[in-house]
Amino acid sequence: MAIGTVGRAAPTRRPTERQLRRRHRTRQVTVDLLVVAVWVSAAMALALWLTAVPVRWDGIGVVVTDLGIAAGLVGTDLVLVMIVLAARIPWIDRVVGHDSAMAVHRSLGKPSLYLLLAHAVLLVVGYALAAHVDVLAEGWALVTTYDVFLSLLAILAMIAVVVTSVVAVRRYLPYEGWHAVHLLSYVAVLIALPHQLSLGGMLAHGSWQRTYWILLYATAIGAIGWFRFTVPAIRSVRHRMVVEHVERIAPDVVSLWIRGRRLDRLGARGGQFLIWRFWSGETWWHAHPLSLSAAPSSTRLRITVRSLGAGSGRLATLPPGTRVSFAGPYGVFTERARAGDRIAVAASGIGVTPIRAFLDHLDVPRGAVTILLRARSERETYLWDEVFQWATDHGARVYTSIGPRGPGPNGWLAAADTARGVSAGTVWPGIADSDLYICGPDGWSDLVEADARRAGLPADRLHRERFDW
Repeated sequence: MAIGTVGRAAPTRRPTERQLRRRHRTRQVTVDLLVVAVWVSAAMALALWLTAVPVRWDGIGVVVTDLGIAAGLVGTDLVLVMIVLAARIPWIDRVVGHDSAMAVHRSLGKPSLYLLLAHAVLLVVGYALAAHVDVLAEGWALVTTYDVFLSLLAILAMIAVVVTSVVAVRRYLPYEGWHAVHLLSYVAVLIALPHQLSLGGMLAHGSWQRTYWILLYATAIGAIGWFRFTVPAIRSVRHRMVVEHVERIAPDVVSLWIRGRRLDRLGARGGQFLIWRFWSGETWWHAHPLSLSAAPSSTRLRITVRSLGAGSGRLATLPPGTRVSFAGPYGVFTERARAGDRIAVAASGIGVTPIRAFLDHLDVPRGAVTILLRARSERETYLWDEVFQWATDHGARVYTSIGPRGPGPNGWLAAADTARGVSAGTVWPGIADSDLYICGPDGWSDLVEADARRAGLPADRLHRERFDW
C-alpha cells in the first residue's frame, strides 16, 4: 500500500576496511578506558577516607567504625556510577551501547548494596564497642536521629532496586512499577547526602574532599535530570510526532507509521530503538522501548510491534493524530559498530524489525551480506518480503529456517535443517572474518552466538539486540 514507504538512508561515502578497523579499535579502547574510570572512581572514594582522617588503630571500636565509613563511601560511589550509567548519556551510549551500559549498571547493584549494608552494620557495632554499650541500643539511638534515618531510607530503596531487578522478579513486574522504584531510589540517594556531609573531618567545610563529593553527586543527579527528562521533553516538543496510520502486518503484529518534523535530525540509525509514549487515554502511562523497523525520512518513521501483553496490544487501536513523545535513539546495534565489510545476520520472529532498519543504513559491496531468517511457522514471517527485496537489490544471500526447533547445539534452527547438518559454519562459511548481527529471543540468540563462536567468530565482532529493560 502507498503508505508503506519511508525514505531510504541518505547515501554516504563508504568507509574503507582500514577505516572500519581503526574505528573498531578506537571503540574498544574507549570501552576499556570507561571501565578504568569506574575503578578510579571507587579508588577516589577510598582516597577521601585515607586523606581526610588518619587511620587509627587505638581500639577495635575505632577500627570497625573506620571500616564502616570506607564501605559507605565506596558503596555510595558505586551507586552514583550506576546512576550515571542509567542516565542515557549520548557519549556512553555511542561507545558501549544502552544494553551494555545497563548490564554494567545491574552488575554493580549487589556490590553497592552489600557495601551500604556493611556500612550500617559496622558503624553501629563500632560505635557500640567504642562506647561500651549494647549494639541494639546503639542502633536504635542512631536510627532515631534525623540524618541517619534518611540514610536508612536510602538503603531500603537500594534493597528494593536490587530485588526488583532480579530476573525472576522483574519478569512479573510491570515496567512502570520497576521504573517507579528506580526513580524513588534516585530521590533516596539524594536525601542521604546531608548525613554524609555531616561527617565532621571526613567531608569538612572548605575541604577538597567535600567539593569532590558534592560535584560527584551533582554530576550523577544532573545527568539523570538532563538526559532522562529534560532532553526527551525538548525533543518531543521540537519534532511534534503524531500517529499517522496503523498497519496490520499479522494477527498479533502492527506497524505504526509516525509523522513529525525534521525527523532526519534525530540522528537515528537503523537498528537503534527509542522509548515511546503514546498519549491516548489507555496508553499514556506506559513507555515502550521499540526499535525502528525502517530508516526514517525527514517527516515519517515506522516501528513494528508485536502484541505481548495488554500494553503493547493497545497500540493496535491507536487513532490517527495521537500525540507521541519519545526518548532516544539508543543503542549501538548499527552498521557503525562493524569492523569489516563482510556481514552475517540472524533474525528470529519480531527480532527482524531492527534488522530490517539496520539493512537500510548498511553500505557494503554486493554479495557481502548473508541473512538467516528464522520463524516457528509461516505466520511469523514478519517483514520478510521487505528483507527479500533488499537482498535482491543488494546482491545479498537469504536463507530461511521455518518450523519447530531441532535438538542439540544447532537447535536455533528448524529440526529439518539440523537433521541435514546445517550450522553457523555452513550458513556463514566466512564467519571468522565477519561481523555477526543477532536479534531475537534471548535463549535463541544464545544458541546462535555459541554456534557462531564454535565456527570461529571473534568475540568483539558479535552484535546483539536484547529485549529487556
